[in-house]
Amino acid sequence: MSRFRHSVLSPAGLAASVIAATCISVAAAEPAATNWPQFRGTGNAGLAIIAPGDLPVEFTEKDFRWNVPIAGVGYGSPVVWGEKAFLLTCDEKIGMGRVVCVSVADGKIIWNKDYRLEAFRRNKDNSMAASTPAVDAARVVVCWTSAKAVTVVALDHAGKQIWQHSLGAHKTSHGPSCTPILYEGTVYVANDNQGPSPLLAIDAASGRIKWQVKRPSGRAAYGTPLIYRPAGGAPQLVMSSTAGGLTGYDLKTGKQLWIAADANPMRVVASPLQAGDLIVSSSGTGGRGKWLIAVKPPASPGGAAQTAWKNQRDAPYVPTCVAVGGLLFSVHDSGIVACYRAATGEVVWKDKLPDRFYGSPVCAGGRIYVIGRKGTMFCYAAAEKFELLGKTPLGEASFATPAFAGARMLLRTHGRLICAEKKN
Repeated sequence: MSRFRHSVLSPAGLAASVIAATCISVAAAEPAATNWPQFRGTGNAGLAIIAPGDLPVEFTEKDFRWNVPIAGVGYGSPVVWGEKAFLLTCDEKIGMGRVVCVSVADGKIIWNKDYRLEAFRRNKDNSMAASTPAVDAARVVVCWTSAKAVTVVALDHAGKQIWQHSLGAHKTSHGPSCTPILYEGTVYVANDNQGPSPLLAIDAASGRIKWQVKRPSGRAAYGTPLIYRPAGGAPQLVMSSTAGGLTGYDLKTGKQLWIAADANPMRVVASPLQAGDLIVSSSGTGGRGKWLIAVKPPASPGGAAQTAWKNQRDAPYVPTCVAVGGLLFSVHDSGIVACYRAATGEVVWKDKLPDRFYGSPVCAGGRIYVIGRKGTMFCYAAAEKFELLGKTPLGEASFATPAFAGARMLLRTHGRLICAEKKN
């Protein structure tokens, strides 16, 4: 990566430059099925709407449509729009970050966009390229972390920068990692940390800040914003952190609609998830999840959110759960996998996989896929009985979550991107 040509994030620029049929609803007007527009796809649901026969339970190298090196190292996940995939990588030795655009058809690099980044204090398992981009039909949005500030940047699909904004400094011993989302032409992104913690809504086309609100400061939080869609109500923005608990905001104004202040008593790394009419969140400490909670938001603004259930055993810390057909599937960082009744928290089953995990589970064709830290992808049934169906070695370590381009699966390791598909 020594051949990087970089853009410097200067202070001047910072200012403003169901199982298929029974899965939870993800949107009335969701992107086409070939798109995977953010971390874990539309609505952070982790659901690929494909038929059970569209993907095998395990892959061999012959099932890889392509397997290409990505210069540097990256821990975040890819996103997809049409025939283009986007991801982040970095060379921390020289302080350089890169946005990479890859052809889904053949794995060829379409373009790179480089940025100079200043080193920052962080956990050994954090990275300058730990976050996941967001993408829509016109642009891709990324967050870069550096010693002095977190910066959100928008580029068009040809790699030309459109605008950028600073989210301010990020004060934490583990280092920052902020992941944006794009929803109906607006970028939503937060910088929850021990210092000032802004939440912004930014016009995706122009970079104009539509609104900005202050969130409670406290332990840094790393989850992706959630668009919560209540039955019969307007969509809301939901954020999860220790200091702010679970909080719902009006998408258009940033007004706080409700708060469950005590929902997250420990550090939040996983993202909030909608499961039916509930929002599921987890928190932990010391590298272990210790708290899994489901909250029912109030029917009207200003009402009280209600705790539907909570579980303090084998909760996930870094991985986000996936909800499928009334069931909630979790992957503990230590490898414990579990299935719950999403509505009640009743444990249906628990088992163990032979690896540790940072990547989150996704569901495709009635099967759960999740990548272990050592680089093996596991597949098991999204059902009321645990059944391990397959294992796929990817060749090197991975902290990422699978993405989908229709019935093709994109798998990110620390230094490679792989496209796997069913061979006829």
